[in-house]
Amino acid sequence: MWQLYVYSFLAGIIGANGVPHFVKGISGEKFQTPFGMSSTAVANVVWGWLNFAVAGLLLYFGNVHQHLLRAFTLVSVGALAIALVLAYTWSSSSKKSN
Repeated sequence: MWQLYVYSFLAGIIGANGVPHFVKGISGEKFQTPFGMSSTAVANVVWGWLNFAVAGLLLYFGNVHQHLLRAFTLVSVGALAIALVLAYTWSSSSKKSN
């Protein structure tokens, strides 16, 4: 049962983290990845896709099909948590550069 909680929460974090990378990449824009401060659009598409793939694998191995409501709740909480952290981080860094 612990796998359901941990894997679902992590899937929410990792999946939501993939969204800005994937969107920036398919928009043709450079964006920071673990590979560098100004990674290419292709690197961002790949990094975003890898985030989605890892999130999917976490959900698969977390046996979420047995407890869908709990899994959905934990994925949602994980996604909200990383979204708030990233929003705060990016808004703080943009204030410093101005």
